[in-house]
Amino acid sequence: MKTIAAVLVEQHKPLEIAELEIPSLGYGQVLVAIKSTRICGSQIGEIDGVKGPDKWLPHLLGHEAGADVLEVGPEVRHVKPGDRVVCHWRPGRGIEASPSVYDWNGRKINAGPITTFQQFSVISENRLTVVPPETDYEICSLLADTLTTGFGVINNDARVKIGEAVVIIGCGGIGSGVVLGAKLAGAYPVIAVDLQDHKLEQALTFGATHTVNSQREDFSDAVLSILNHSKPEVVIDGTANPDVLEKAFNLTKHDGRCIVFGVMNHDQRLSINTLSLHFGKLFKGSHGGESQPADDIPRYLRILAARGIEARKFISDRCSLGEVNEAISKMRLGQSIHTVIGF
Repeated sequence: MKTIAAVLVEQHKPLEIAELEIPSLGYGQVLVAIKSTRICGSQIGEIDGVKGPDKWLPHLLGHEAGADVLEVGPEVRHVKPGDRVVCHWRPGRGIEASPSVYDWNGRKINAGPITTFQQFSVISENRLTVVPPETDYEICSLLADTLTTGFGVINNDARVKIGEAVVIIGCGGIGSGVVLGAKLAGAYPVIAVDLQDHKLEQALTFGATHTVNSQREDFSDAVLSILNHSKPEVVIDGTANPDVLEKAFNLTKHDGRCIVFGVMNHDQRLSINTLSLHFGKLFKGSHGGESQPADDIPRYLRILAARGIEARKFISDRCSLGEVNEAISKMRLGQSIHTVIGF
């Protein structure tokens, strides 16, 4: 059996579209048909080598999707053929299977526990969570990261309380999920900061009470003005820009929480004075919002339905797999927020 896939052959280069031979299923592995997958900033980070040189090239990409289960390997217990599933990068229930290796005309193509930039994929059982069969595939893609990470940053990392002031710097893919999570947690005000007006406009539709365009004004001054010169309890950064992070840390209340979900380039450094850490300020990096997909996804589906939240409105662009490089270019330019590849 073969699949069309987007392959990262070389860092800093466009992805290559290839037809690959799918490996047979091993212990704990599941074959799925991908129906919708989101392009995340993490894939751009892989292409650009944000974490350093990539020793697994060439390899497949993608870690959030909606899919149907076609076949299960030995000892798989939590999913079965015919199930609709969210494919997510955070581990859930089941077996942590060994990564697969695909074949491209005799060339080995590596894959981790989950890859989704392809029509069919072999995924580790613990990267799949079953959802009701009527769940929209694009909603599944959003539940895989945007919502689980965004809500987790609010609930697990920042532990936002009702009425606390929350500032979100960077309102792209995950940032927009953080905004919605802050609203649902009862934060006030919810201040969205970004360079792009169209992202700030979307942030307003998902719960931001105030917006700041940091191209036109200093975001620290703007936030302090909104709060009558008080500092916010929570500042959340998605840019991982050292200069922005330093300002975000200094803007945070002396006993508040400054949370980082963006990933800094491996060769960059941050300079802060740690005195306030001794008096209660928290400075923390988030790992996917510390989400637990098997527990969180059913809860989030319930709250989306109960509140009538149309999460598909997060999606700004759609494309085919063959258009993936053009879609990535638009993301780099800040022209798109959520881009979904449909099969």
